[in-house]
Amino acid sequence: MATSKSTAGTTKRRRLKNLDLEELGQAADCLKTLAHPVRIRMVQLLLHDRYTVGELAEDCGVLENVASEHLRLMQRCGFFTSEREGRRVYYRVAEPHLENILDCIESRFQPGK
Repeated sequence: MATSKSTAGTTKRRRLKNLDLEELGQAADCLKTLAHPVRIRMVQLLLHDRYTVGELAEDCGVLENVASEHLRLMQRCGFFTSEREGRRVYYRVAEPHLENILDCIESRFQPGK
């Protein structure tokens, strides 16, 4: 059993959630998918608005087919959804917990913090 060091209750313990190994495996797969600088940037953008593949590709400095592949992988994890308007397909965040993950990443790795 895992224990944590604390002095007389000064450290608040996080409640242990019982996830089985299959659920933890799914979480690990999705975190691996997210673990790419272009994908993290796409999440940043899509947390603020909806974008087309072309718009995301341009901002991220990648080709549209590369951006499409990144989006496909993240859609498979349930991170994004897409909607068609005429000839354009817009992507938006479908997983609300991405905002918490990005908050953690930005606060940890933002320069000067």
